[in-house]
Amino acid sequence: MGLDWRHGTAGMSGDAHPALPADHPCWRRDDPAAFEAAALAFLSAGLAAGEQVWYVTERDAAAVESWLRAVPGFDDALRSGAARVVPLGGTYVEDRVADVAAQVRAYAEATGAALAAGHTGLRVVAEATGLVRTPAQRRAFTRYEHLIDRYMRTHPFSAMCVYDPAVLGEQAVAELACLHPGGNAEGVLFRLYAADRGRAGLAGELDQSTHDLFALALDRADPRPVDGRLVIEASHLRFVDHRSLLLLRDHARRQGAVAVLRAAGPGVARLVALLDLPDLRVEVVG
Repeated sequence: MGLDWRHGTAGMSGDAHPALPADHPCWRRDDPAAFEAAALAFLSAGLAAGEQVWYVTERDAAAVESWLRAVPGFDDALRSGAARVVPLGGTYVEDRVADVAAQVRAYAEATGAALAAGHTGLRVVAEATGLVRTPAQRRAFTRYEHLIDRYMRTHPFSAMCVYDPAVLGEQAVAELACLHPGGNAEGVLFRLYAADRGRAGLAGELDQSTHDLFALALDRADPRPVDGRLVIEASHLRFVDHRSLLLLRDHARRQGAVAVLRAAGPGVARLVALLDLPDLRVEVVG
């Protein structure tokens, strides 16, 4: 498969872009063999970089550990503590609505412990279907996904989040996948992700078919303005329609801010000018 997760050339779906962060993919688990190959590639890249790696599993942890020990390089890593297999309940609280802030703190502490033990960071594959079965769970966990994505921009932590569409359904997986900068959910047309300097980023396409999902993603991620400006990195936004622009403007307005699409293409700039929206601006860079 030839995956280079650290530098963004994931090569696993059409929505991957070399300039987007590659440390937080969302994987829909349709094909067990393809998932196992992707998970091993993700974890192997971490071991090669000196990171501690975790496999957080909903399945029998002993069986998963036995499988990993048969993979070259993982037996020694499991013996030394560079690799760990962790039951889902040992990392998250299953069947309850996530405490978003507490979960981010837990991974921040685990990252700090990995660094203190001499590793260069922490990398996790997390089978998380059991955490998002109900609408209430998904509402909290999608907020967590955006916050942990933001944490990754400034700390040596990365994670592949794994969801089973056979259990959750297509809509639920889309709600989760659109808040990751990449992954194998090819039917998700846009990504709302954490960009550098505490900003949010938008990639892909926003059209009539994505309005409901985009409104939900904005509400759950809840990107916040700084000094009266809600800046969205938009250089990878290929298309946006006027209703999506209004959703973005209204989200900023509710926070007393002006929405700014930074580095958006000339087509977006022309549309914003045509609509004459005083609370929505395009900032051309370069």
